[in-house]
Amino acid sequence: MITFPNAKINLGLNIVSKREDGYHNIESCFYPIPWHDSLEVIEAASFAFYSYGLDIPGDTSSNLCVKAYELLKADFDIPPIEIHLLKNIPMGAGLGGGSADGAFTLKMLNDIFSLNLTNPQLENYALQLGSDCPFFIKNQPAIATGRGEQLEPIDLNLSGYYLAIHNPGIHISTKEAYAGVNPGQPDTPVSEFIKKPIEMWKDTLHNNFEASIFPNHPEIEKLKNEMYDEGAIYASMTGSGSTVFGVFEDRVSNSEWFFFKLKIK
Repeated sequence: MITFPNAKINLGLNIVSKREDGYHNIESCFYPIPWHDSLEVIEAASFAFYSYGLDIPGDTSSNLCVKAYELLKADFDIPPIEIHLLKNIPMGAGLGGGSADGAFTLKMLNDIFSLNLTNPQLENYALQLGSDCPFFIKNQPAIATGRGEQLEPIDLNLSGYYLAIHNPGIHISTKEAYAGVNPGQPDTPVSEFIKKPIEMWKDTLHNNFEASIFPNHPEIEKLKNEMYDEGAIYASMTGSGSTVFGVFEDRVSNSEWFFFKLKIK
């Protein structure tokens, strides 16, 4: 079986508070986008994981696809498999590609081996992989709170708009991203701003990480401004960066940006 895990973007991102467990409470709108990895799972004589495309750092044992298999293997009598992952979505870029790969592996194993797990059950397994992973079980626009795992579906459809997206290849550590952030409850939550016309988002829908990251990496801020100069209705860094996206009414000519036409499945 082959499937195509997709990325997501953050429409607004508030860092609300520091938690006792070391994580932060956030508020953001997660929106799925059509930038995909390719994931194949087949039964095999022994377990194996193979990756292609972009180089994935770290040991194979830490890959979320492998961890997803191990989670279900511990609870269900499932046979060995081979996992083949073609990596297209940049890692550590605020796009959730690794989280999507792990969540899609859970969904594939559920289908292949008829485990009959419900979406809430799959989301519980996904949370054991990472805070962003539960989003990719339903894979629909949602307001994310808590660590990002508390999801409230939202009626938001950007179908027909074009998404320009560019990852400048700048690595931003979690420590650096949070260094200049002052957590606080916003006067108006993302869930309210996102209901306003998209033309109003530029002045209201913000990513808190930008204030921390732009002074250290002015080229990322420059990229965001370039998207506005090219006619973006809304542009922002996604997650803790360094990927920047812009929402356009029409496609523009820029060979360095990926363009996707947005739609909801």
